[in-house]
Amino acid sequence: MARIAKTTETKPATKNVNKAKKDLSLEFKGFTPYKEKKGEEFMSEGQEAHFRDILLSWKKELMEKVDETVHHMQDDATVFPDPNDRASQESDFTMELRTRDRERKLIKKIEQSLGKIDSNDYGYCKVCGIEIGVRRLEARPTADLCIDCKELDEIKERQMKG
Repeated sequence: MARIAKTTETKPATKNVNKAKKDLSLEFKGFTPYKEKKGEEFMSEGQEAHFRDILLSWKKELMEKVDETVHHMQDDATVFPDPNDRASQESDFTMELRTRDRERKLIKKIEQSLGKIDSNDYGYCKVCGIEIGVRRLEARPTADLCIDCKELDEIKERQMKG
């Protein structure tokens, strides 16, 4: 797929992208935004290293949560005589397992993004081939669509529901 450099400023992020940025800002507190050097090519070695560090750190954090869940469920599994207490505990465990399942899927996306860095395909829109942009990738490191393609995708999704 041909890659096209985008020379104009991208449109403001969509609501979902802003939400993702807000959610992820908590995840990546230890990382400072990448400072691009004048004339630096997109996805230079420095940028690749920056995003690799973010993705690996995020993956490690998610894996630690999985371990915590296993220990929590083993330690807190109690047989309550009261059916309401049992139901409440089962509901809590179900919610926690659902969250971990979503995180498991996210870990898979993180691994795919790391693979794209290894194959020099990271940071480019899978639909149109243009650069996704450093700031968008910092907001959502697993992004594989540029803002324009993501907006079109969301419009199509809304039309399918409505």
